[in-house]
Amino acid sequence: MNTNLLHKSKFIPIHFLVWVVVWFFFVYFFSYNSDNTSYVTWFSSFLLPIAIVTTYFMVYYLIPKYLLTKKYFLFILYSLYMSVFSTVLILIAIYVSFIFLSNMEIKKMPPMSRNFVFVLILVYLVVAIFSFISLLNHNFKTISKNKALENKILETQLQIKNQELQYLKKQIHPHFLFNTLNTIYGFALKQSKDTPEIILKLSNLLDYILYQVNKPKVSLKEEIAHIKEYIELEKIRFQDTLKVSFIADEIPETIQIAPMLLIPFVENAFKHGHLIDGFLNIEIVIWFSDGNLNFTIKNTTIQNEATKENDGIGLKNIKKRLDILYIDNYTLNISEFEGWYNVNLNVLNLKAN
Repeated sequence: MNTNLLHKSKFIPIHFLVWVVVWFFFVYFFSYNSDNTSYVTWFSSFLLPIAIVTTYFMVYYLIPKYLLTKKYFLFILYSLYMSVFSTVLILIAIYVSFIFLSNMEIKKMPPMSRNFVFVLILVYLVVAIFSFISLLNHNFKTISKNKALENKILETQLQIKNQELQYLKKQIHPHFLFNTLNTIYGFALKQSKDTPEIILKLSNLLDYILYQVNKPKVSLKEEIAHIKEYIELEKIRFQDTLKVSFIADEIPETIQIAPMLLIPFVENAFKHGHLIDGFLNIEIVIWFSDGNLNFTIKNTTIQNEATKENDGIGLKNIKKRLDILYIDNYTLNISEFEGWYNVNLNVLNLKAN
């Protein structure tokens, strides 16, 4: 309410000042080739209320009620009525001035005040200027409101995406941890001497999973280092039944990706891969060129069994994360061919940070 009162308090003096300027505008033009200042002053004062009423009727009634609501026929119709009414008032002002200010002597009238067309144009020029300013102001407010609404929608969408992303991240923790703890449990039952080493390697991975995953991005080089740690962890579990080929380019420290983006693919390869001729074969190739990351992993599998991997939480999770984080900037191809399950991920436009 206080804001409305403030606006109202500003409205009156500003408009008063504007109409004083308009009055001087009339005086200036009607003084042309005339030294009858009294006539010009009074005649301008007669025209000013007509201009005020006509302008306010147009700006605060016709434009908002009919033009802005696209009732064009009614707008034109009432504008014509207004024009006729204001024209009659202008004629009355001219004749009243002629009778009382010049004593019905046309020579005493300033030349510009005798020209009915000029007087009409001058008044409607004022109306047109105010109407134009009103429409500009309305358009500016509409654009501002639309922009604010658009920003609010984008902000809401971003919040929804962030919430979904946080949910997907939280799914990673128990999924990965459960699989690794099962491995430790198996070795503990066997009282294996490798159990302490597994726990040590797991602690490094847990630090990455539980803390680094909450960051929006991590170093690609760091992600690759933890993939290597995970592979070493699995080598202990698989012993002599595992063959892993791992090739990775030297990645700049400045290249960053979403955390835990690649590890779930590696995990799935170990979890869903099958021993063929006594060995689980896994091949991983990672290279980075011209801002694009290419990640390829494939594992041996029994024909038609690997497709069940698509039902896993990990793969569904990573697809959703890719859609949120790298929409239109990634390709993911998954195929099965001649006993190999193949995954190829390309992430485009990765820039240094």
